Amino acid sequence: MIEDIKKRALHRSRILQGQLRGLEKMIENEEYCVDIITQSLSIQKSLRSLNKLLVENHLRTHVTDMFEAGGHEREAAVTELLTVFELNNNRGE
Repeated sequence: MIEDIKKRALHRSRILQGQLRGLEKMIENEEYCVDIITQSLSIQKSLRSLNKLLVENHLRTHVTDMFEAGGHEREAAVTELLTVFELNNNRGE
């Protein structure tokens, strides 16, 4: 993993942990529903940010290597990326 991206991804992960703990506390305290939803949406945005970092790392490392290898490796990279793209577009929103 690229060191800078790893550092940023770990930071984002720690923020997410805090956000999730906050969400759990809000639910336990039966806080106002819209405030809980706002916190949940914030967590989803943070997850998207983390995913973007992970995709960037994958593109800059593994995918680059797979494309350079050519043949089956290149096709595997394309299939992987299409699968991630499909998963992203089928999230039920």
